[in-house]
Amino acid sequence: MLQDRNVKIISPRWLLCLRHPLQPMNSFAVSVASPSSSPPHLVSAMSSCNFTHATFLLIGIPGLEEAHFWFGFPLLSMYAVALFGNCIVVFIVRTERSLHAPMYLFLCMLAAIDLALSTSTMPKILALFWFDSREITFDACLAQMFFIHTLSAIESTILLAMAFDRYVAICHPLRHAAVLNNTVTVQIGMVALVRGSLFFFPLPLLIKRLAFCHSNVLSHSYCVHQDVMKLAYTDTLPNVVYGLTAILLVMGVDVMFISLSYFLIIRTVLQLPSKSERAKAFGTCVSHISVVLAFYVPLIGLSVVHRFGNSLDPIVHVLMGDVYLLLPPVINPIIYGAKTKQIRTRVLAMFKISCDKDIEAGGNT
Repeated sequence: MLQDRNVKIISPRWLLCLRHPLQPMNSFAVSVASPSSSPPHLVSAMSSCNFTHATFLLIGIPGLEEAHFWFGFPLLSMYAVALFGNCIVVFIVRTERSLHAPMYLFLCMLAAIDLALSTSTMPKILALFWFDSREITFDACLAQMFFIHTLSAIESTILLAMAFDRYVAICHPLRHAAVLNNTVTVQIGMVALVRGSLFFFPLPLLIKRLAFCHSNVLSHSYCVHQDVMKLAYTDTLPNVVYGLTAILLVMGVDVMFISLSYFLIIRTVLQLPSKSERAKAFGTCVSHISVVLAFYVPLIGLSVVHRFGNSLDPIVHVLMGDVYLLLPPVINPIIYGAKTKQIRTRVLAMFKISCDKDIEAGGNT
């Protein structure tokens, strides 16, 4: 009792850390009083709370833990669709020389990003649902966080580049080949990679400076900056400011320019004399608009839930997070496979060749 009383005099929060310590690993000092002037038991209490490395607990679907095993199969199916669909897109664009054009190269980049994004998270999510493997180490959580935010930023930049490609193709068709050639497209891809990495590399570093004690249960099946930051015991204002700034300067700017591109596209299309020409022009944009909505709507929804959804049921956080993570990699290849004639034709040709070979093999036996 005396020890608790002494801690409470210094800071009421240290009493919480003393009574509810997380498993400490590597500690660092966040001092509220000079160690030399603090009682030995107070220094010990501070050491038990001041650490940057912890084991976090991921969450599946609250209230349905007994059914987690069965939920794993739909998740595996979605992961398989994402892997198969995006691999097919990458393979077709790489091997079909007629598709070596800016629009399809951007689509190939988008598929590669979706492959990386789903692969960086889905194995751990499946382990959570099938084997109740909830624990994730601090370093693994930071790595996953970096990949999720960086890949999302790169995807946002590629979506902006695709919107610019549609704008030039519709509004300035005679200049399209000069403005956007394959070399420029590859350079845009490199800029997207560097931009995403530079803006979101500081997030894990900002998390490392925080101290964690008391709660270590995340509200998603994976690690994101907003979620991990909420568990911190120390001041998170720099994290909040930088995280919001990065989101606004990347996703916010991208949304603004994508909207501007489509405003100019719509204005140009409405000036076309023929109804069939207007329909054809709009038809070339349907796939991209669908992909943009599939990416940004869950992203905005997840941000709103994190910002204003403290009173919401935990299952809302989980479902919104899973939709944000799983929807784009699954739906993007389906949208482009159905709406892009060249890719659809190539896929059907691949399956036809495969079926013909199987029939031939069966006839020979």
